[in-house]
Amino acid sequence: MQDKTVRAMAVKIGSIQLPEFPLLLAPMEDVSDPPFRYVCKQNGADLMYSEFISSEGLIRDAIKSKQKLDFSEFERPFGIQMFGGDEEALSLSAKIIDAVQPDLVDINFGCPVKKVVCKGAGAAVLKDVNLMVRLTEAVVRSTSLPVTVKTRLGWDDSSKNIEEVAERLQDVGVQALTIHGRTRSQLYKGDADWSLIAAVKNNSRIHIPIFGNGDIDSPPKAVEYKNRYGVDGIMIGRAAIGYPWIFREIKHYIQTGTLLSSPSVEERIAVCRTHLRKSVEWKGPVLGILEMRRHYANYLKGLSHIKDFRMQLVTVKTQAEVECVLHEIKEKYAVNGIVHEEATLVNV
Repeated sequence: MQDKTVRAMAVKIGSIQLPEFPLLLAPMEDVSDPPFRYVCKQNGADLMYSEFISSEGLIRDAIKSKQKLDFSEFERPFGIQMFGGDEEALSLSAKIIDAVQPDLVDINFGCPVKKVVCKGAGAAVLKDVNLMVRLTEAVVRSTSLPVTVKTRLGWDDSSKNIEEVAERLQDVGVQALTIHGRTRSQLYKGDADWSLIAAVKNNSRIHIPIFGNGDIDSPPKAVEYKNRYGVDGIMIGRAAIGYPWIFREIKHYIQTGTLLSSPSVEERIAVCRTHLRKSVEWKGPVLGILEMRRHYANYLKGLSHIKDFRMQLVTVKTQAEVECVLHEIKEKYAVNGIVHEEATLVNV
């Protein structure tokens, strides 16, 4: 497909005003919690979502599901994402979500994980477009908020039905669509295929924003896909884990055509500390420390001879101990903002 320049204009989802070519933070299970979203918002994410919430769990008042409804005013515009395969459950969940007043409700029809698919939810719904339409319509009827959907190209290579899906979801009131460029059978393997995402965007019947998702891991790639496929914005997931700077770097590259320098060791440690403190505030001193452990390797990626420090970070048990280790890393690898030669950093 030939490159094409996208005409500059703001993006709207219902009454939500987003900037030209917004950058969305993907809803990632066990990652996209309020502490993680906070540091991504600080670094330029334009629209963020909760971790996905089971409609059945929300109705049962499951503690974990209810906790996922938490968000702060700082995070707006903010969407809460849910999944399920039952019209009544999704409808009731939409009403519960409506009460906490996020900016939008998002339905997950793309999660490929077996435990979700086996319940007839997530990407499983791609096998029955009529069911997908009924589920979506039930949510639209049950909330006063804009309803959006995140999905995939289809169930497998023989059923890439995203063009039909997009038209029918728009017809029942969906106000934006995010498309991951893989089928469910691919899981996260192989390259994401954005050509069908472009086909949806170029469909003359489609007037809602179309966001692309999959494999965006650098500013040049973001701009290349922006121009080549003509989407209204992009959603970033794995590339933001431990590297929230991806959002500001993409924005800078779009505006200037130049790459920002990678964050210094001092900045990495400062943002890691913010993330840690927010995690402890939100989850408490035990769970907050435990759940931060999955992030340290990414925050410190590219630092040579970091293994011993990383091992300390995932074994110490108090916030004070973690802060002490982070201080030692800062002192070892950076002096007056200058990165030592042994601390060569690579962009994630």
